[in-house]
Amino acid sequence: MSDSPDRPGHVAIAHDYLTQRGGAEKVVLALQRAFPSAPIYTTLYEQDTTYPEFSESRIITSPLNAVSFFRRSHRLALPFLAWASGRIKVDADHTIVSSSGWAHGFRTRGSKIVYCYSPARWLYQPAAYLGAATRTPAALMLRVLSPFLKRWDRRAAGTATKYFAISTVVQQRIKDTYGLESEVLPAPHTVDKSIAHEPVDLRQLSESEGFYLCISRLLPYKNVDVVINAFNELGLPLVVVGTGPEERRLAGLAGDSVVMVKNLTDGQIQWLYAHCTAVVSSSYEDFGLTPIEGATHGKPSVVLRWGGFLDTIVEGRTGVYFDEPTPSAVAEAVQTSRASEWDESAIRAHADLFTEEHFARRLRDEIARLDGASASSRVHPAS
Repeated sequence: MSDSPDRPGHVAIAHDYLTQRGGAEKVVLALQRAFPSAPIYTTLYEQDTTYPEFSESRIITSPLNAVSFFRRSHRLALPFLAWASGRIKVDADHTIVSSSGWAHGFRTRGSKIVYCYSPARWLYQPAAYLGAATRTPAALMLRVLSPFLKRWDRRAAGTATKYFAISTVVQQRIKDTYGLESEVLPAPHTVDKSIAHEPVDLRQLSESEGFYLCISRLLPYKNVDVVINAFNELGLPLVVVGTGPEERRLAGLAGDSVVMVKNLTDGQIQWLYAHCTAVVSSSYEDFGLTPIEGATHGKPSVVLRWGGFLDTIVEGRTGVYFDEPTPSAVAEAVQTSRASEWDESAIRAHADLFTEEHFARRLRDEIARLDGASASSRVHPAS
């Protein structure tokens, strides 16, 4: 048999659901590039609302995927996702699980290597996840199902062979939630510099000031409203890229200096990074990929001093921190950034620490270690 780590049946990829475009889905695409023969197992897949590159992958879904309504509104599938996850059986020697709550519950034939973005926010941090939306159908369902789902989730975590955490804050959260040790493995940036840039129509913004960029899912804990209010106060141009439940409310907050756009191509995203002044985020991020993607273009960041940003931003060299998610704190940090001189080459060099090559190499090394241990046990069986 071939020793290739990518031989058929050797490695599979698992992910919660492929129904949106975000950082976790970018990691799955990086995994697919690292293991091109690996099929992707997931509960739900909606080709039109996630990255088009997945159409070239072999994707195996749960029975729940037959319900088109859930593919379009995965949050409303919450009562059924534990059941759907338990119905998925991954036929591979090693399964790399990309998860923030469901895929670590898939059944596997071989080892289960979990890459964890966070223990489920909607279970263990519901206030941050739901924000003010405490009377929605999803919130009410979560309140009823939470005891059952926590028991299911902790049992699922216990089936893992190895846990990787996306950041040190998530490493501690895994320990606190599951009592498991994990290894920190930063997510890779997936910026493809060969993609042709496609301009975004920003004619309503002032061209003299230069615009700031906030790319985020529009969820309560992302605190995009804080960023919008800060730029309303500053009167500086801001471009917000994203979709989510908060979209309508945030659009109502946006002043004349704020433009909200969505469903952009990779070429348009790269154009925004290349032309922005800096990346801004007030989110409680477990990792925070956008500052690294901005850094590949030599752009500094203005971010909340919290969570994954502590692992990825070098204060004064690649970005500026603010200490609380308030408009005044964001505005002050933006002014500090504007008064600073930034070395674009140093910022780009920092981004090189978060490459796909490093990410893939560590996972291949782990698979090789597990293969070696398996071979050794066959040669030297326990007495």
